[in-house]
Amino acid sequence: MQPVQLFKLLADETRTTIILLLREAGELCVCELCAITGQSQPKISRHIALLRDAGLVLDRREGKWIYYRLSPHMPAWAASVIDSAWSSHRNEVRASLKNVSAETCC
Repeated sequence: MQPVQLFKLLADETRTTIILLLREAGELCVCELCAITGQSQPKISRHIALLRDAGLVLDRREGKWIYYRLSPHMPAWAASVIDSAWSSHRNEVRASLKNVSAETCC
């Protein structure tokens, strides 16, 4: 991954939000991401696919649900950029996660 590719991916607010949410929560499913962002499932899935294709996000299946997390295999410099962005917005990210209840998902 080249820096320009990462910055193009993060230039979209929805993708940046997804990345920061995954950095905070560790793992989330699409329905949780939809509830937090207020975006539709197809839109979130399309953004997740771009992030997964770039190697930033991994998925795992549990029954009929798919959970997403940040890839531990991304370059260290990319992880550092994400960590810095998360550090500067961690309170907002945590607040948005608190607003989602277990009933919202799955």
